[in-house]
Amino acid sequence: MSARSGIADAKFIEGYNCAQSVLFSFCDKTNLSPDLALKLACGFGAGMGRKGEVCGAVTGGILALGALFGRGEKEDRQATEMVYAKTRELLTRFSSLHGSCICRELLSGCDLTASQGQHHFKDSECFDNICRPCVRDAVEIVEALM
Repeated sequence: MSARSGIADAKFIEGYNCAQSVLFSFCDKTNLSPDLALKLACGFGAGMGRKGEVCGAVTGGILALGALFGRGEKEDRQATEMVYAKTRELLTRFSSLHGSCICRELLSGCDLTASQGQHHFKDSECFDNICRPCVRDAVEIVEALM
């Protein structure tokens, strides 16, 4: 585990969501304040507001890539193309490690919007067995893409 993935893992254990934890671990490189990074990524956790869509660890990684390499007011279109290429590579690498980038698939269909799904998530130890490795791996993939 890299130092940065350890930071993300600790933030995740602290109670922040997967997207927040991943983006937070890059604050030193992105020039985002920790508070702003946590706020920006807040809605992306659990596959975007618990909808089970794209894994929050992945979306946190995409946010980090955008903050690191994205097109701002003074950059040209090449910055966009570079972020798109790095985003595709993140998705490809993450999927090859975990079999999918979709939260509900990673969690075997667990519906996090329902209390029954949330109980299943806890009872099946998905946090430790699925989500923590996803957070660590997303960070390490983004690090490799830097």
